[in-house]
Amino acid sequence: MRPIETLRPQLKRLDGKDYGAYQSLCGEYRYPDFELLIDRIPKDPYAPPHTGVYRARVGREASGFPAEMTAKEIHRIALCDTLARVFYENCERFSKGRRGTGYSGVITLSQPGQAILRRTSMTVSEEFVEARFFIGLPAKNRIIDSGIAETMLFDELPAIVRASLFAGALDNGELRASLLTAEDADFLRSRLDELGLVAFVADGSILPRRSGMDERPLKSGEAVVFRSPDSLRISAELPNAGTVSGMGIPRGVTLLVGGGYHGKSTLLQAIEQGVYNHIPGDGREYCVSLPGTAKVRAYSGRPVTCTDISAFIRNIPRERDTSSFTTGNASGSTSQAAFISEAIESGAKVLLMDEDTCATNFLIRDQRMQQLVRKEHEPITAFIDCVRQLYDEHGISTVLVLGGSGDYLNVADRVIQMKEFVPCDVTAEAKHIVEQLPSVRAHEGGEQILPPQPRIPLPDTLEPRNEHGHYRIYAPDARTLVYGRMTVDLADVEQLLEPAQVKAIGLAIEYARKFMDGKKTLLDVVDKVMAKIESGGLDLLDRYLTGDLVEFRGLELTAVLNRMRDLAIRQIQ
Repeated sequence: MRPIETLRPQLKRLDGKDYGAYQSLCGEYRYPDFELLIDRIPKDPYAPPHTGVYRARVGREASGFPAEMTAKEIHRIALCDTLARVFYENCERFSKGRRGTGYSGVITLSQPGQAILRRTSMTVSEEFVEARFFIGLPAKNRIIDSGIAETMLFDELPAIVRASLFAGALDNGELRASLLTAEDADFLRSRLDELGLVAFVADGSILPRRSGMDERPLKSGEAVVFRSPDSLRISAELPNAGTVSGMGIPRGVTLLVGGGYHGKSTLLQAIEQGVYNHIPGDGREYCVSLPGTAKVRAYSGRPVTCTDISAFIRNIPRERDTSSFTTGNASGSTSQAAFISEAIESGAKVLLMDEDTCATNFLIRDQRMQQLVRKEHEPITAFIDCVRQLYDEHGISTVLVLGGSGDYLNVADRVIQMKEFVPCDVTAEAKHIVEQLPSVRAHEGGEQILPPQPRIPLPDTLEPRNEHGHYRIYAPDARTLVYGRMTVDLADVEQLLEPAQVKAIGLAIEYARKFMDGKKTLLDVVDKVMAKIESGGLDLLDRYLTGDLVEFRGLELTAVLNRMRDLAIRQIQ
């Protein structure tokens, strides 16, 4: 390992040369109080950040983080997550940003969102603390500018590292709050099943976000503080925060009703993201959901491959077999039926749905339409006629945002009305209305809902190289995966939070090919991949060390596989 001062003359020699000459800097360098490991430098200043990997490493003892902070795995995850946030913020603080062509002048790290997740951008082991980040070494029209590079490596980077990776530079109270909050949320989530709940939303939570593009909570005084109705209030004793109370949503069928803009969808979004822990100050620190919770919706145009949707749609004209349904351009109703079947196949135990993003003809057929279009001419069995069976026969609960169909009151176990962002338990009133105004629509469900047929993925149709023969797996955003020649549209997979999750899933799909032997089911393959990640970490997914991978659930891995147009799947008959 060379002293960092040896880099100064080397940089001066590179000044004015073509950008590719920067690659001669790869190696290991020693600063007075940390080490810099340069693993990969892009050949071009326009290359995206994920193509370059730099690591700053501090000895664990020198970092000052006590052993107790990593004694529990949830503490280690929260510590790494917090340090990644601090490092990112200090990049914004000390780095002067783009200076020159492309990404020249940038020092950054994969930006964390609001959830506390495993991230490859930060590692805390028994031996060291390590940040993985990106430096856009500066150039002007692909010509090296070594003067700015020297400022970045000798002034800006040391300031960032010293403000981020040493305990003495951090707010110890805030750091511990992150660790303890994550532990409490994990504990609370683990209690849901024994409490008979699918979700819990704590009193005092701030659920509204600043905008559809900004996941931070509304500023103090702008949001209505959440408070549970007395009839649904549950109290739990947490390891660190003590007693917390809030609204428990029991298993079964729950409707979230109310007028427009009163907070129904906001509450549902808090429940859908309750599968993840959230940072202190997010407002949803103690909003938790069962791990097997899936948000489903309609999305016209998505592909569906050999999926059993016969529980919801059958007898399509021209004798199309819906027990093994395939299309490259699903309608609203078939896409939603497929999403539900795929979620059930993946092991989901809670379905979340918002009528705003559902196919109307999939949700309901009222009495008049039943009279006009007889059942023998309607392939769709509306969800209203399946939702109770899903719970009674398979233990699959549903939480549904609804404002347009009172017939659902007949099948609901409880009804929660949102009034100006305040939840009210109106179950008794709803049952009274059902008694006073009985539904006159005919039930159209079948005698039994059979579980979807298992499917076997075939690996030969998955090719990670594009038409030019280049290995291409990356995520330009949280709703798109580029895999070889395929661009996979993930707009309807709403529980994905960060682009780094999507990239990790893309790499996991490539890793999964080794388990696709033509015999293992899709669920078996996903389970094996998730087990390997759990034991070996996210690093095993990539050929190189990288700092832009974030953990994901098996439900999302399966959802992405199901949207890959080129993937061949064979159904077990």
